[in-house]
Amino acid sequence: MIAPTLENNRVKLSLLDLSNYEHLIPIANQDKLIQYSPSKISTQEDLKAYVQTAVDGYYHKTIIPFIIFDKQTQTYAGSTRFGLINWKNKVLHIGWTWIGKQFQGTGLNTNMKFLMLQYAFETLEFDKVEFRIDERNKASRKAVEKLGATLEGILRKDTLMLDGFKRSTCCYGILKEEWPEIRQTIFKDY
Repeated sequence: MIAPTLENNRVKLSLLDLSNYEHLIPIANQDKLIQYSPSKISTQEDLKAYVQTAVDGYYHKTIIPFIIFDKQTQTYAGSTRFGLINWKNKVLHIGWTWIGKQFQGTGLNTNMKFLMLQYAFETLEFDKVEFRIDERNKASRKAVEKLGATLEGILRKDTLMLDGFKRSTCCYGILKEEWPEIRQTIFKDY
C-alpha cells in the first residue's frame, strides 16, 4: 500500500512516520490538547510510541497516518489518520485527529476532512466513513455534524480513558450515496 499525499491550497497531509514525527513534539506538549482521547502523546517517548503504533497499523494495512502541514502558516499543525480500515466491507474511520490550538477554528480541519472524505469515497471507493467521538466532546461532535455525518448511536461506557474514566462514544457515519450531496452543499467551495 502506497501512502497517498492529500493536498489542496491550504493543507498537505503526508505519511506520518518515525522520520518526521519530531515536528509534532511542540504541538503534542500543549496542555489539554487531547483531553478526550485515550491516547498519550504528552512526552517525546509517548508520542514516539503513538506514532510507532500507527506505523505498525500502516504495515498491516489497517491505518494510514498523516502528519498535517498548514500551508498558510508554513508549519506542522498536528496529526490525523484513517484507521480501523476494513478493506473487505469498505468501511474506515477518520479520527485520531489533533491539531495545535493556534490552528483550531481556522478552517484547517475542514480542509483536511474534505481531502480525506474525497479520497475515501472517490479514490478508495469505500462505502462508509465513520467517526467515533467522546460523548463529552461537544466541539468535535458539532464539527463532525457540520460535515454532514449522521449520529448512528452511542456506545455506552466503551473506552477506558487515561484518568480511569470510562467514556461513552458517539458513532457518526457518512455513506457513499450521501457523499455527492455533502460534497455539493457543505464542501462546494473546496
